[in-house]
Amino acid sequence: MRDADGVMIRELIEENEKRLLSPYACLSSQTKGRQYPLEKCRIRTDFQRDRDRILHCKSFRRLKHKTQVFIAPEGDHYRTRLTHTLEVAQIARSISRALRLNEDLTEAIALGHDLGHTPFGHIGERLLDRITSCGFKHYIHSLRVVDILEGENGLNLTWEVRNGIASHTTAGTPATLEGQVVRISDRIAYINHDIDDALRAGIITENDLPGECCELLGNTHGQRINSMIMDVIQNSTDKPKVGMSSEVSEATEKLRSFMFERVYMDDTAKKEEKKAGFILERLFQYFMEYPGSLPEEYRLNIDVYGLEQVVCDYIAGMTDRYALRMFSNIFIPSSWQSS
Repeated sequence: MRDADGVMIRELIEENEKRLLSPYACLSSQTKGRQYPLEKCRIRTDFQRDRDRILHCKSFRRLKHKTQVFIAPEGDHYRTRLTHTLEVAQIARSISRALRLNEDLTEAIALGHDLGHTPFGHIGERLLDRITSCGFKHYIHSLRVVDILEGENGLNLTWEVRNGIASHTTAGTPATLEGQVVRISDRIAYINHDIDDALRAGIITENDLPGECCELLGNTHGQRINSMIMDVIQNSTDKPKVGMSSEVSEATEKLRSFMFERVYMDDTAKKEEKKAGFILERLFQYFMEYPGSLPEEYRLNIDVYGLEQVVCDYIAGMTDRYALRMFSNIFIPSSWQSS
């Protein structure tokens, strides 16, 4: 599609990026490209196209029924893996816009960063990592989802988006500042919304939060997020690296340590984890013993990737409720199942 002067809309966007974005931004016209050649879109840049591909894929939709922290919480306001992803994207876009980085690249990475997460939160990740010889890390599996498991030949995303997805945890170093923005936004999001959910669950109270952290960052959910975002922006403007000041970074890490001590390892948050782990382990063992019970699209991959990897792919892709339903169908007599 062209404007009145015959110039493609995508090319206009690319020119605007060159003119308006920071010298440290990753320009869509300078992407390192895709794994497989693909004709350019007339109206969208490559990074906008990647964002759309992620947004419309099945793995993204399944995030709405995957646990963030609390397994099967009683209430509609607890975060899921999808709402976490959307909060990360919002925070990351705000930071990228302020730093004049490529907001489209940032959003694409943010929307795709957790596509490889298992059902039942990190308990599923730890279980698969323990019982499989191939091991399991959600950030590596997120890349496998976009490269292989979605569509006929994966989503065929750009190198920059794939790099950001694979290195969004402390285990990796993103090659772009946009990827660095997503990595720090992920931490800002989960620390703060997990505090909010823990308060709602009654596991902690506002008075339990470290006083020195609240004094610096704020006493409310919104104040703390705003303080962290503003600090990242002030500490990263016109610099080739994205990060917090030492003072805010220390306070953020104290909050994270507090959450591990009081919430993530708390009996209330973890009381259902043994049950969830039992369900996933039984499902894994069952499909390893009876691979013919796998859906056809997975059975066709056994000769290519091996049975263990295929079963791992299938289990990791399940939502919480699908895993529960599958377990019930396989292991519980139909006469015992509730109508």
